[in-house]
Order: sequence, then structure tokens, then C-alpha cells
Amino acid sequence: MQTYERETTVDSPFEDVWEFNSRISGLEAVTPDWMNLRVERVIGPDGEPDPDVLEPGSEIALSMRPFGVGPRQHWTSVITAREREDGSAYFRDEMVHGPFDHWEHTHTFHADGERTRLRDRVEYELPLGGLGDAVAPVSKIGFEAMFRARHRLAKARLEG
Repeated sequence: MQTYERETTVDSPFEDVWEFNSRISGLEAVTPDWMNLRVERVIGPDGEPDPDVLEPGSEIALSMRPFGVGPRQHWTSVITAREREDGSAYFRDEMVHGPFDHWEHTHTFHADGERTRLRDRVEYELPLGGLGDAVAPVSKIGFEAMFRARHRLAKARLEG
């Protein structure tokens, strides 16, 4: 199993950062344009479309076409956990259909005075077994570009 992690501090209060990341609009706002993201549908845990908050059981179907190259990649994730305590919170999404053999993404938030530490941790397995394992070090370059952009976009949106 491969792991990727990135942490940054946002000059914005915990409540604002948590609220921003609890909605599908937050995902759309922090996805770089070069990913060509399209949210196909969002279904809440009660089966209702377009929930206000992504609670456990919410399903997100999206597609992307990085750099406009190749066919659109379709991806479905489910929010499997969401917990909040005083000054800290996290939620986890797991891919149930998509380009990886395994994808588990944990988004963690910690209050730091008037700022918030934001951390992404992804545990993943590339497809193609041993061949996927062989190219895994190269995949981290793509993760680094994507998550660096996501954190930069989050800071720009939340610190403005």
C-alpha cells in the first residue's frame, strides 16, 4: 500500500475551514482547472440528491480528464467517516469505483489559534499489480502537483 501526505496551515478559523470542506462546492473550489473535474452526481446518505453537507454514506460520482488528455476517468467515492471534536475534525472518502485498486483519503483539520492546519493523507494502490508497484514512485509526482494546487486554492479561497 502506498501513502501520500501533505499538510499546510490556512490563515482562517477552524469553523470556516471545516464548513468549506464539508460541502461539494469545497471540492470543486480546490480542484485545479487542469483536472477538468465534472461532478456528475452527489447523493446523500438518505438517498436525496445534492445534500448540504457530505455526511457518512454520501456518494459522489465525478469524472475528470487531466490536462484534457485521454478519455474521461470516472470515479465514485463514498464518505465513510466524519467526526468533529472541539478544535479538530476529519472526514474520509473511499473510492468504490475508479482508476485505483484502492483509494482512501482522510482530510484532517486542527485549530491553531485563528489558523487551521489542514492535512491530507491518501492510502492507495495503483492498478496492474507488480507493474503498478513499480511505477508507484512516479505517481507521487502527480499527487504532489495535485495536492500542492489543492492546498494553494484552499488558502486563496479561505484567506481572502
